[in-house]
Amino acid sequence: MAEPILTVTGLSCGFHTEDGFTRVVDGVSYELNAGETLGLVGESGCGKTVSALAVMGLLPKPAGVVEHGEILLKGERIIESDARSLKAVRGKRIGMIFQEPMTALNPVHRIGKQLMEAIDLYEPEVYDAARSDRAIELLEQVGIPAPAQRLREYPHQLSGGMRQRVMIAMALAGNPDVLIADEPTTALDVTVQAQILELIEALQRTHGMAVIFITHDLGVVAQLCDKVLVMYAGRITERAPAGELFRTPRHPYTRGLIDSIPQLDTPLKSPLSTIEGVVPALNALPPGCRFSNRCPHADQRCRTKVPRLEVCGTHHEVACHHWRRIAA
Repeated sequence: MAEPILTVTGLSCGFHTEDGFTRVVDGVSYELNAGETLGLVGESGCGKTVSALAVMGLLPKPAGVVEHGEILLKGERIIESDARSLKAVRGKRIGMIFQEPMTALNPVHRIGKQLMEAIDLYEPEVYDAARSDRAIELLEQVGIPAPAQRLREYPHQLSGGMRQRVMIAMALAGNPDVLIADEPTTALDVTVQAQILELIEALQRTHGMAVIFITHDLGVVAQLCDKVLVMYAGRITERAPAGELFRTPRHPYTRGLIDSIPQLDTPLKSPLSTIEGVVPALNALPPGCRFSNRCPHADQRCRTKVPRLEVCGTHHEVACHHWRRIAA
């Protein structure tokens, strides 16, 4: 069996604050093979983006700290790499599409300047006029019409969907092995969302990249992802192939997320299903299961003992004391 492109083992990281150290990601592990798409799912603040930034070596310093864990890129340890080594990894081997294209792009520089800056970093052998040709080629790959004209425009002159396509083009400039897409369809209308998702799928098939897709949208996960990692308050609650997860969710949190999706056959004006309560603050987490204050199945054991990931199916793991009873 081929070696995974990316292996993350026991990743824990957080931030030093005025109130002390706050752990945001706690013991996250996963593997990603060539051509696979992994979905990271969970509510805002559960640690999805922070775990991705840790993989990229982009946690803000000095506050952001990786406590422990191992990150292997094609068998090479990168978590303790020096700045020069990380610079060679970012973009060239692991690309990232950031969440807000309007803030990720510099508003005072033309699209061409920003895209050719990425080409300079990842393809230094491309010179002068060839850089412009390469920039046009990248914009064509992501489906932007009149690419030569777009190079002369500023971010505010492009629609949200166009700006997101520019971000994807910049991420592709280095031909990365792994592409991290951090909620790339946020704030886009439904039609443009579908176009961006189709584009990422097509580019993945063309380039053979592995993709980590960070999202709140379970519909997107069902469409794009091969396997899913459900996170809650910094920990993994469930890990499974996408089809298996939607057919037989084992964790109450996963079930709650799936039940909250509106269905076509739902009667008109029916109340939507919700998960009662709120996510606990990361600096005041309960000692046991972090979902215990919202879970209808929680008992004293849940409130005092941390559940460990257990095998509950083929490549399916869940961290819940009561998954057998819930599944019955």
